[in-house]
Amino acid sequence: MFLKLQLSQLLAGIILPSMILVSSCEDTRKPSYEVPELDVKTTTSNGFVLPEGWEATLWAESPDLYNPTNLDVDVRGRVWVTEAVNYRGFNNKPEDRLAFDKGDRVMILEDTNGDGICDSSKVFVQDKDLVAPLGVAVIGNKVLVSCAPTLFVYTDENGDDVPDKREVFLTGFGGFDHDHSLHSIVAGPDGKWYFNTGNAGPHVVTDKSGWMLRSGSVYTGGTPYNKSNEPAQVSDDGRIWVGGLALRIGSDGSGLEVVGHNFRNAYELALDSYGNMWQNDNDDQVETCRTTWLMEGGNAGYFNADGSRTWQADRKPDQDIFTAHWHQNDPGVIPAGDNTGAGSPTGVVVYEGDAFGSQFQGMLLSVDAGRNVVFAYQPKQDGAGFDLNRRNLVTSMNKSTEGYIWHEVDGDTRKWFRPSDAAVGTDGSIFISDWYDPVVGGHKMMDSVGYGRIYRITPKGVNLKPPKLDLNTTEGQITALLNPAVNVRNLGFEKLKNQGAAVLPDVEKILKSDNPYHQARAIWLLTQLGDDGVSVVENILKIEPNSRLRVTAYRALKNRKESLLKYAKIAVDDPSVAVKREVAISLRDVPWEKCEPFIEELFQNYDGKDRWYLEALGMAFEGKEDQAYKYLLPDQGKLSAWSDAFASLVWRLHPKSSIPLLKERAMAQNVPDSLRKMAVDALAFIPDKEAVAAMIELGQMEKGTPVSDLANWWLGFRKNNDWFALWDWESLEKSETFEVPEEIALLQKKLLNESTPNNERIEAGKKMAGDVIGGRLLISLASNKQLSNEMIAAISSEIFKNPEMEIRTLASEYFIKSGGKQLSTSNISALKGDIVSGEKAFMTKCITCHKIGDKGMDIGPNLSGVGEKYDQAALLDAIINPSAAIVFGYQPVMVKTKSGQAIYGFLLSEGETTVIKDMTGNQTVIQSNDIESKKQMDTSIMPDAVALGLNEQGLADITTYLLSLN
Repeated sequence: MFLKLQLSQLLAGIILPSMILVSSCEDTRKPSYEVPELDVKTTTSNGFVLPEGWEATLWAESPDLYNPTNLDVDVRGRVWVTEAVNYRGFNNKPEDRLAFDKGDRVMILEDTNGDGICDSSKVFVQDKDLVAPLGVAVIGNKVLVSCAPTLFVYTDENGDDVPDKREVFLTGFGGFDHDHSLHSIVAGPDGKWYFNTGNAGPHVVTDKSGWMLRSGSVYTGGTPYNKSNEPAQVSDDGRIWVGGLALRIGSDGSGLEVVGHNFRNAYELALDSYGNMWQNDNDDQVETCRTTWLMEGGNAGYFNADGSRTWQADRKPDQDIFTAHWHQNDPGVIPAGDNTGAGSPTGVVVYEGDAFGSQFQGMLLSVDAGRNVVFAYQPKQDGAGFDLNRRNLVTSMNKSTEGYIWHEVDGDTRKWFRPSDAAVGTDGSIFISDWYDPVVGGHKMMDSVGYGRIYRITPKGVNLKPPKLDLNTTEGQITALLNPAVNVRNLGFEKLKNQGAAVLPDVEKILKSDNPYHQARAIWLLTQLGDDGVSVVENILKIEPNSRLRVTAYRALKNRKESLLKYAKIAVDDPSVAVKREVAISLRDVPWEKCEPFIEELFQNYDGKDRWYLEALGMAFEGKEDQAYKYLLPDQGKLSAWSDAFASLVWRLHPKSSIPLLKERAMAQNVPDSLRKMAVDALAFIPDKEAVAAMIELGQMEKGTPVSDLANWWLGFRKNNDWFALWDWESLEKSETFEVPEEIALLQKKLLNESTPNNERIEAGKKMAGDVIGGRLLISLASNKQLSNEMIAAISSEIFKNPEMEIRTLASEYFIKSGGKQLSTSNISALKGDIVSGEKAFMTKCITCHKIGDKGMDIGPNLSGVGEKYDQAALLDAIINPSAAIVFGYQPVMVKTKSGQAIYGFLLSEGETTVIKDMTGNQTVIQSNDIESKKQMDTSIMPDAVALGLNEQGLADITTYLLSLN
């Protein structure tokens, strides 16, 4: 059992910085609301570091709940929790930890006596079909539980906290028992339900009206159940959606639509009352986690456009990892947002209450379990997007806090604080759930008792009380609409909407509120209260001084699709680029003939630099790229006189009709090199034979210059993917002819010949085992169960003598390795590690595959910031048991070609060609029609510690060195 801290020790590590208010102006009209900015000034009191006037309380802990993954708050102020006790049984054996035979649970927690501490805990439902659920939403008498492949609805019809029926709301999501799967529902200010799912596809989901979502990518792995996926799938809207998805649906289960895609694993979606969507996202074990605003319809850039290639496959030689990881140099990708470094981002929520004062309204909370922190942002409008200035709000670590010294008590367990979610109470308090474990991510848990806890953050000395909301009266419904608890607001919204025009005067009064978030909620509702309500919102669109409210007004009005162009004509003249952005997004599915009147006005407001606005223009012209290009081209004059705005728009649209001028522009000596290279990049995204011919011509001119070098790089890259079928790539065909040496082929033939004496067959196998190609073939045969147990036993002693580490490592999945000394994590942890010795050992044993800073090889995960995410126990487990939780992108595959070759490595892309990166970093391109079989391996290519020749002291030294790099 792991050490548990006492209450005073638990809270001693919580750090809550203070904030100050500054103003910001968004456009030429004077805004009615000024956006505050967060600061890091702190004060200490009773062992805590917290904002002035704030306090944290341990509100609940085990046995009231275990392993909390997600929170919600109901209309009575109670906290609902999904537990993941039966978490990843394939990695966390039930006999070694807490497990529930009857399935995972949804718990209801409550402070019944109002003393600020939970004193009631009850099980709402325990269901065998709930295996590590990741989301809960309580909306009236319906409790929606997200547990891939299904989004369940439990209905409590009589209010006795026992579900009376269970229904399948949606099903078909990938990611059973997987972190990258279905996440929680949140009710939006428009009355629709929003949620997201990670990239553990495929997702094949049909809504109640019969509309089908089909989405996938090259991502597999993480669990034994996620073995197959498929990119480039087309949904019923005719579009290709890939990776993680943000989705919107009506409360009746119809109208499913994608509102954003191509994430890795955004854990949760948060909406503010203006209708802005916010999320965070995880990375591939590097330092590129992020928090971002999600522009509606946006491609977040984790995979390439159709999901067939990873960022590693697409990375250009001069790209830093963050840029490459999120495809930031690809047209059609929205900005990545704030780089939060290494971590494991989890829940998000926007705080719109006033319990802490108006200066904290609008604060975006982004929870990161890997970093032991809840980040806070006060998003500020920046052109068509937002500026996100990050600050620590709640953390058990003190690195970024001046003047605070951590006093170690019974061992340093600060990194066991693993916040999994944050939710806002009906009283304006903030609840934070804590998974509490020495490790997070990789489908692993090390806390055998499943301990969990919830903190409650409140103003110091203020006894906040949940309000009593009477939903049977208009007054109570409005009070619910204005409540800070997100899903509680939806109850007031629906009740008021059902009353129709009768409540119009009461809702209009909300527009006079000092809280702009209350005003925004009223705007959404007014458009659903009849023509008079719509007229009020139309007037807001025309004259409201706060541009965020004008954005809200346009978003609410555009849902009246029959009047979309009427509202677009009003909004396109708005002085705010954010409002124009919304117009552009709304034109995505409008035919060219109806879009044409808006083109010039929308384009004239692009400054050539605002990537958010550029991507909005790209959405407006989707499927109309050639028409938009030809419409705007005549105003540009000479080729060298193109404005930066037009040049970047052509890069974004890259229509086929632009190929001749893009080639000329790339060749033009009187155009700056940066703009010539932009033209080359634009050509590279045009899937047309004419673009290939232009690129070949560019590659042959000015040898050794930036333009020709870039063109030749694109040719070498594109011939293996998007342009593979467009040209006769003779050199590629020659490079992909694999032959098995005759001697090895004869040995394999003898090995498989059942008429050959058994001892001769075994001898042939032993000879193959000493050869690299022979070893690969033996592993392939063993994986296909073509070798008897007798043969495997006999060959095992020889294959582990193979000179290639790759063969020795992968052979352990199928062959019998003689036992060696078992390394003990507890023994190693007791040793004093030496940083200097650890660095030397790392540079000797590990640098050939891993990078630290700018040193090392980019084959395995980058370890520069690993100490920010893991403690020593977790690092040791990863080194001693590298196959226990293999990170995506580093799970080896075995490809057997029709010519008899077996190839191992990391899968970078699939399509007409398959690209594999081996342990030396070399890439092998295989024509897909030459592949006989492909299998994902369960054994990491990374050798274990014993194979690397590391003893317990060496491991203590290496982990001490890695932890020193924080």
